[in-house]
Amino acid sequence: MEKKNSMSETMRFGAVEKEYTSEAEKIILTVVTALEEKGYNPVNQLVGYILSGDPTYITSHKNARSIIRKLERDEILEEIVKDYLKRKA
Repeated sequence: MEKKNSMSETMRFGAVEKEYTSEAEKIILTVVTALEEKGYNPVNQLVGYILSGDPTYITSHKNARSIIRKLERDEILEEIVKDYLKRKA
């Protein structure tokens, strides 16, 4: 009988977050949380930012303004539309 080497096998641990969350989704959710914590309506603020490109629509709380700028505005819109369509299917 052959003894298996436990160091050569892949171990899988349960993830705390959803396993296949995209980087764009993580960024959007982080920014939404920061906006909510400061009392802003995240939908209004994100729409303003996407349409104008003006980063002042996004709070600097928790570095959200810098974080959102890691994505292009079209990437944000694409992620939101994909999520919307996935929920409608």
